[in-house]
Amino acid sequence: MNLLLFEPSEIENENIVWLQDRRSEHIINILGCRPGDTVRAGVINGPIGTAKVLTIRGKGKKAEVSLHFAAHDYQPEQPVIDLILGLVRPIMLKRLLAQVASLGVGRIFLINANRVEKSFFETNLLKDENYRPYLVHGLEQAKDTRMPQVSIHKRFRPFVADYIPAVSKTYCRMLVAHPEAETGLKQLEWPGQKGRILLAIGPEGGWVDFEINNFMEQSFVPVSMGERILRTDTAVVALLAQLMILTDYKEAT
Repeated sequence: MNLLLFEPSEIENENIVWLQDRRSEHIINILGCRPGDTVRAGVINGPIGTAKVLTIRGKGKKAEVSLHFAAHDYQPEQPVIDLILGLVRPIMLKRLLAQVASLGVGRIFLINANRVEKSFFETNLLKDENYRPYLVHGLEQAKDTRMPQVSIHKRFRPFVADYIPAVSKTYCRMLVAHPEAETGLKQLEWPGQKGRILLAIGPEGGWVDFEINNFMEQSFVPVSMGERILRTDTAVVALLAQLMILTDYKEAT
């Protein structure tokens, strides 16, 4: 945990926060803090600052910590990349959500596809935002406060045919990962202006031809990382990392 995160609702009068959960355990047992010490802290979807430990009461899992939060002016910028992800098995999704939040994306669209098992949409992980703690873990690791927005789409065709046209003007580039594509990320011609990017990565087993064609009808460009076929969790991290490097380079030049 490189950044202690609070929900806005946890900050009480005079910017006091009371913790009695894994965060208080971390402050006491991992950081070894005592009253008077300060830690890096931030508000989800808000500013980053510092939190001064005021009191520590109790021991072990029942220990309670009170802190005073002082916000600084700094707030992380909104990520420029959004991610469409063919839904993967829950155990992989947990890892991916934390990794994606660490790398930084604005939105995550979890969608259905031919090779998505229908039972994946019934997992408790997707109910009542049970996935949120994994996003928080990713933000804590990356020292970020921008919570990715997650939406779930159980029907492929309406998402691509109806939803994508409604938001396509938001993006300067829309890409779909496909191992058989002839173009790699480095070979793409990038628009001169800055803008958002929408990246679509398939589920375990990849997209089928019908799905690739539907994406291409909406002006998505198929891109490949080479001859190697990667697991979805590996492809997500690798493609996001490459895109971030390339977009930073293009903006710098």
